[in-house]
Amino acid sequence: MASSTLSLQRPSGSYIGPSEVRELIAKACPVEQYRGKKVLLLVPDATRTCPLGMFFKGLFDQIGGVTTAFGVMIALGTHPPMSDEAIRRRLEISHEESATRYRSVRFFNHAWDNPEELRPIGRITAAEIEALSDGLFSMDVAVTVNRRLFDYDQVIIVGPVFPHEVVGFSGGNKYLFPGVSGPEVLNFFHWLGAVVTNPMIIGNKYTPVRKVVDRAASMLTVPKLCFCLVVEDGQLAGVFAGSPEDAWDQASDLSKARHIRYKENPYDTVLSCAPSMYEDLWVAGKCMYKLEPVVANGGEVIIYAPHIREISYTHGRLIRQIGYHCRDYFRKQWDKYKALPWGVLAHSTHVRGIGSYDNGVERDRIQVTLATGIPKEVCAEINLGYRDPATIDPADYANREDDGVLMVPKAGETLYHLRQRPAWAREM
Repeated sequence: MASSTLSLQRPSGSYIGPSEVRELIAKACPVEQYRGKKVLLLVPDATRTCPLGMFFKGLFDQIGGVTTAFGVMIALGTHPPMSDEAIRRRLEISHEESATRYRSVRFFNHAWDNPEELRPIGRITAAEIEALSDGLFSMDVAVTVNRRLFDYDQVIIVGPVFPHEVVGFSGGNKYLFPGVSGPEVLNFFHWLGAVVTNPMIIGNKYTPVRKVVDRAASMLTVPKLCFCLVVEDGQLAGVFAGSPEDAWDQASDLSKARHIRYKENPYDTVLSCAPSMYEDLWVAGKCMYKLEPVVANGGEVIIYAPHIREISYTHGRLIRQIGYHCRDYFRKQWDKYKALPWGVLAHSTHVRGIGSYDNGVERDRIQVTLATGIPKEVCAEINLGYRDPATIDPADYANREDDGVLMVPKAGETLYHLRQRPAWAREM
C-alpha cells in the first residue's frame, strides 16, 4: 500500500487530535486501494496505553464501507483472551454500536497455544540465528502465525511503541511476533533477550531480539501496513504510518526522546506503582523492568499493586514451580530447566533482575518486593519479598529523591536510566 512512511509529531505538551489522525489515515489508506479487499487489524490488548478507538473508528470509516471483510484480532501474545465487553472497551465502542454500526466487523483473540489456530511459515536456520544473535545461539527456530491472517488481503497493525525489556522498543513487527505467533519463535527470542539481560536490551533499538523478530516477519507474505503510535500521558504525541520496519524505526526514535527519564544518582528504594491495566504480575513485571537501571546495588524495588492477586493467569502454575531467579541460576543448571518454556524462564529472570549463581548460592543485585494481593507465603515460595500493601502510603515515598527514594505513580511504560552508566552495567 503506502510506499513511504507518513508521520505526525507534536512537541511535548501538544498532542494530535482525531481530525488529524483521520487525515493521515486517508493518505495512508486510499479508498480505491481497499475496494473489494479483506482487511484485518492487529491491535494490542488493554495492557498498552494508546487511543486505539480513534484509529479503529477512523480506519473503519475510511475503508470499512468498501472492504468485503473487516476484522480485528487482539495480538495477545501469551496474555489471556479478552471478553467481548473488554474488546469493546478497548476499541471505545458501545454494545449498541457493535450491534449496529460495526455489526459486520469480526473480532478475534489470538490463541498462541492452540496448534489448530496456527500455520507454519518457515524456519530460521541455525546459521541465521547465530548471525542474528551475535553468536549467542545456533539452532533452527520454527516460525508459525495465526492462520486467520491468510484469510485476509491486507494486515494493518495499530499499536504503541515503548521501551521494552525483551526487544528494546515495542511495536512494529512485535505485534506479529509474539503478538499473533506460535510458541517456538516466541519462547526462543524471549530467552535470547533474557540472556542478553534487561538492562542491556531495554531502550536500545536494533537488538538481537529485534533482528529475530524482523526476520520472522519477513516470512509473512500477507501485505502489511503499520501505524506506530507514540503516546505521552495518554495522549498521542506522534504517529507513523508505513511498513512495520520503517514506521517502527521512526517511532522508536520519538519514543526514546519521550519515554526515557535520566537520573543523576541511583536510588536505594523505589516504589513502583502498577496501574490497574496490569492485572497480574506477568505484566506488572514492567514496573521492575523499567526501574531496574536506577536502583543502587543492594537497593529495593517495591511493586505496589494492591489490586493484583495472581502471579500469571496463563503461566502461574509453572512460575510457582520454578520461582523468580537471575539468569545464571538457570544457565548454570540448564539441563534441569531447558525443557521448560523458555519464555517463562525469561520472565522469571527479568522480574528478579541481575544476579549471579555460584556453588549453589544465588546472589541478586537488588531486592524485589511485592506489595500486592499475593500472599506472603506465596512471595516466599517464588523467591520475592513481601510487604503488606495496607502498610504503604505512596505519598510517604513522594518527593524524597534527595533521600535516595523514588516514587513512580504510574510505572511500566516510562524507562528510567542513569545518565552515567553504572559500574555494574559496565562489567556485564
